Amino acid sequence: MKRILSVVLTLMLSGCAVTQLPDNLSRAMLNQDDPSVVAAGAPAYLLMLDALILTYPENERFLLAGAQLYGAYAGVFAQDEEQAAGMADKAMEYARRALCEYDDKACDLVDGPADDLLSGLKARYDESDIEIFYAYGAAWAGWIQANTSDWNAIAQVGKVKTLMQWVAGYDEGYDNATVQVYLGVLESQLPPSVGGKPEIGQAHFEKAIELTEGQHLMAKVLYAKQFARLMFEQELHDRLLQEVLDADPYAEGLTLVNRLAQRQAAALLAESADYFE
Repeated sequence: MKRILSVVLTLMLSGCAVTQLPDNLSRAMLNQDDPSVVAAGAPAYLLMLDALILTYPENERFLLAGAQLYGAYAGVFAQDEEQAAGMADKAMEYARRALCEYDDKACDLVDGPADDLLSGLKARYDESDIEIFYAYGAAWAGWIQANTSDWNAIAQVGKVKTLMQWVAGYDEGYDNATVQVYLGVLESQLPPSVGGKPEIGQAHFEKAIELTEGQHLMAKVLYAKQFARLMFEQELHDRLLQEVLDADPYAEGLTLVNRLAQRQAAALLAESADYFE
């Protein structure tokens, strides 16, 4: 830990290194093939980003990096629901601060009526703004996931969907097509019997797989978990998960996610017979 902290202090003293740190850190983590390494190192990275944000409280890059790392840790490595909720709260806080630093009118827009969100985005923003709104939408989705027992949180799903649809309208393959995965999950929450339209979610999962030529393995895992289970389609479920287990996980920007996907695929496939009986 002392060696890690000494490296952090050295980086903080170098203006060039500090400027490059968020993107380099994110890339290094996403290309790591051992999730346990990330899990062990992430707490130190979180402390480092907290320190950088305290030092540079108006720096959007550090705020976004903090939001992304806290959100990822909450969704994957948190030890329990309480820790996940706390980290999702921190991710949301950093994402909101980044959005408000970017444009205070953007914060007013996302806080306003849901019916005005899309028209406001179209009137004031364009493709040069999608990074900040996508990051905010991702943190928001993670926060909702960590607070599924709160109906006030669930009621905000529509706004997240609007943000992601707007981003996909400019770049359907944004973030290695993860924008399509988000939309697939958001559209696969309810079965047709209660008004859901999971076929829309299915189309988004298929688009993510198509755009990444099958390299986004988490798209297949969530396709199986969210859609195939919802629609009780065991053949599709098992085929998707087996494809994930048989795939090469190494892909630029996706290696860590793919390793985690393979871990989830093995667990889901092992319980398939019991789930679909």
